[in-house]
Amino acid sequence: MASTSDIRNGLCIKFNHDIYKIIEFLHVKPGKGPAFVRTKLKSLTNGKVLDNTFSAGHKIEEVRVETHKFQYLYAEGDDYNFMHIETFEQIVLNKDILDAPGLLKEGENVMVIINAETEAPLSVDMPASVVLQVTYSEPGVKGNTSTNATKPATVETGATINVPLFINEGDKIKIDTATGSYMERVKE
Repeated sequence: MASTSDIRNGLCIKFNHDIYKIIEFLHVKPGKGPAFVRTKLKSLTNGKVLDNTFSAGHKIEEVRVETHKFQYLYAEGDDYNFMHIETFEQIVLNKDILDAPGLLKEGENVMVIINAETEAPLSVDMPASVVLQVTYSEPGVKGNTSTNATKPATVETGATINVPLFINEGDKIKIDTATGSYMERVKE
């Protein structure tokens, strides 16, 4: 059993008869009253995110997990196929387990979190950012700008991202996988 002082991002816990991963947390010490921890939890079984507040010293049940490096191979409908980097064992995961399936490119390496007790895959951690090529984008019209003007662009995985007006087809862009937003253009 762990307590609220052990809470950190990425920690997997049992809560309300489900397994949750802590996405965000904030220790709050108000001037009046007891301290507490405000958390944002993501269910690893259905992907729902909920906010919860734990009082200071509250006991939480930690889930023992292992992380393994897998390579994304291909998708078949809603099923995504991955291969373990060292053992070459292949697993098939449903689209719901992935945080940003639209940003996953074939050959990309990801970290798969596996429940150590049941050997069941719980979630997939994407790299912090990915570099993808723009396959379609409307041309930006010169003079048609205002502060931070954006336009939709389709990348090689099929996802649509809002990008600045100067991005054209064929450009490679860096995308933040947590928010799915444009970060910068990548020069070759």
